[in-house]
Amino acid sequence: MWTEMESPIGPLRIVEQNGAITAIEFSPYRDSTGRVRGAEAPDDPVLAETVRQLTAYFDRDLKEFDLPLGPVGTDFQRRVWDQLLEVGWGETASYGEIAKRLGMTNAASRAVGLANGRNPIPIVIPCHRIIGANGTLTGYAGGLPRKQLLLELEQDALF
Repeated sequence: MWTEMESPIGPLRIVEQNGAITAIEFSPYRDSTGRVRGAEAPDDPVLAETVRQLTAYFDRDLKEFDLPLGPVGTDFQRRVWDQLLEVGWGETASYGEIAKRLGMTNAASRAVGLANGRNPIPIVIPCHRIIGANGTLTGYAGGLPRKQLLLELEQDALF
């Protein structure tokens, strides 16, 4: 099942399967991913709660999500995504820092970056908080302008 919501970074499509969020997709949507979406169901309790929490996040009233998540990926990708969940509101980490948290060397930064880029549940699993070692914004599946807006939303809220 899925629903769509408007947000400050454009329309978002939220996908739920078996009681868990499996994807948040940026517009323009790519329907060629092979992801199961099913029917539109804005009244589904999990989807409605996700919209509520995302709205609160964009309004700066929510800093931590409490949603059932079911991201589909390899074991390594899921380990990276688990580490992303540890990077809190208004914080950033580098790809190398995530690699070290996984017990790997800085050489694994590229693999971490690739896994970060495949995160199917952006915003909630905060891949936008991962930046280059020198503090620069690097790639983002939703585009760098969206990444910058998300980081600014969190940074502005700290002051």
